[in-house]
Amino acid sequence: MGSLAKKLGKKIREARKAKGLSQDVLALVCKVDRSYMGRIERGEVNITVEKLYQIAGSLECEPALLLSELT
Repeated sequence: MGSLAKKLGKKIREARKAKGLSQDVLALVCKVDRSYMGRIERGEVNITVEKLYQIAGSLECEPALLLSELT
């Protein structure tokens, strides 16, 4: 995947860790498989805007926070 997906995945991982959540817990809250969440965090998949909002909501942050400084 492209560098944007990798940068977004890194931001999601950082936000998850800052909240003290495991990847398993975040995946459960977002209703996705843990392996898929891992692929998101590694930037191996492009997620939809809907999924971005779902993840941001689960992390109690604005989607813009996860998208900031990606380029």
